[in-house]
Order: sequence, then C-alpha cells, then structure tokens
Amino acid sequence: MLTSQNITGVVRRALAEDAPWGDVTSAAFIPAGTTAAAALIAREPGVFSGGEVFVAAFRELDPALRVELAAADGDTFAAGQALATVTGEARSILGAERVALNLVQRMSGIATLTARYVAEVAGTAARVVDTRKTTPGLRALERHAVRCGGGHNHRFSLSDAVLAKDNHLAVLTASGRSVTEVLLEVRAGLSHTTHLEVEVDHIDQIEPVLAGGVDTIMLDNFTLDELREGVALVAGRALIEASGNVSLETIGAIARTGVDVISVGALTHSVRALDLGLDIAVGA
Repeated sequence: MLTSQNITGVVRRALAEDAPWGDVTSAAFIPAGTTAAAALIAREPGVFSGGEVFVAAFRELDPALRVELAAADGDTFAAGQALATVTGEARSILGAERVALNLVQRMSGIATLTARYVAEVAGTAARVVDTRKTTPGLRALERHAVRCGGGHNHRFSLSDAVLAKDNHLAVLTASGRSVTEVLLEVRAGLSHTTHLEVEVDHIDQIEPVLAGGVDTIMLDNFTLDELREGVALVAGRALIEASGNVSLETIGAIARTGVDVISVGALTHSVRALDLGLDIAVGA
C-alpha cells in the first residue's frame, strides 16, 4: 500500500540528490519573487499514476505552491491532455520539476504497460501480478502503479510469504531428503497465516510438491502444453502461478491454459517512462 510516509521518504531523498546545495541555475537567472504557472501535459496516451507523488514533490520543496490534479490515479488519458497544474514561485516550480516528472513518468509508464497486459488476459480468470524486480527504494511506488493499471501485487518483500525456488530446494535436499519431506517440515513450522509457495520447473516435480502441503505452485518456464498438463494435474489442489517467458505476445495464450496467476517482471524491471512534460509560463 502506498502511504504518505513512503511518498515523503522517496521525494525527500530525490530532492536532496537533485539539488544538494540549491538550484544554482534558477538562482542565477530567475529573480526572487517571480511567479509562474505550469501544466503537466501528456505527450502520448496512457494510464495515470503518481498524482500524490507529483503533488508531494512540489509541496515538499515549497509548501506555498498550489498543485491541482486534473486526473486521478488509474484514469486513462489522451495525448495533449492536461493532467495537473502548478502555480507559485517560479524558482520552486523549476526546482522540483525534474523529480516530479521522473516519478510520475515512471509510475504512469508502469500503469500503462500493466493495463496492456491486463487487456490481453480479458475473458480469463488469470491475474496479472508484479514481481520483486523493482527499482531499489521505489518498490511501494511501482507496486502502486501496477494496481493503477489493473494488475495485482505479489508478495511485497521477503518477509511477507514463503516462496521456495530451485536454489532453496537444492540446498535443503542436498542431504538426500525428499522435497515432500522438507516441505512438510517447513509447513509444520509455519504460522497458519503464512502463505507457502514453491517453484517447479518440471512436470514430475508437481506431485511431490503438492504432497508437501503448498498453497501455490509456480510453474516456471513451462511450455503452453506443459502448463495445460500442469493445470490438469494440480486439479484445484493449489493455486497455480505461471512465470517466465511472459510477454504481451504470449500472456493471452498462457492465461487460456487455466492458470490462476501470471507474474510479469517486465511490468517494473524494463518499463519505459511515459512521455509527460511540464509546460511553464513565467509571470502567470
């Protein structure tokens, strides 16, 4: 969940990074007291995300700035549409401009891409979810952007759920114990509220993992035929997550195999920032 504390922490660090000793350019060129009005304009269509972050970037630098949003998070918009306005001290607007744009452009890019993935699974029961492949320090913002695009969130951190991948199981079974034995032992030691998920990369691993009492089984890099076989084999005994080789071109077919969840790292790890610009009129 995106909180004011999350937003303030990110914005403060970003502003300090961008102008550790002030904005020397604006100080040199813009007379103190000069006022301006600025509009956040979409250069391309998309889905908006980061309104509160955009506001916070300006208000953190100068609480006297007036920021008004014309779009809500999750709204779709067209090229040329005004999404927000900022009025007040020109130096303050210019000082926060880059930080505000960087964050809202990235968040809106994530929301827009997520909406495209979600559209591809329409008519199926599959959920599109993100992964932990986020920008360090920006996870709360990026996860919020995924929700703005109609997607869902996976576990937020390593502290939120048990997700055993191949490397975990390789270590635990090195002594010769079976996967089922290890999982039953782990399950017995977990709280009843802790979710247990296990990754498999071969069909023959499914039954031993299910016998270990898992809540979700991740089918990693399975072909479409293997996914269909896996869905039939699991037969509702656990949630099924598909992962690996997921793209806009493949996700529709993956969803139609009957899986419950499709995790997509591309939503956050390789997204393109949306083209949004801040048009400023000095003396307005």
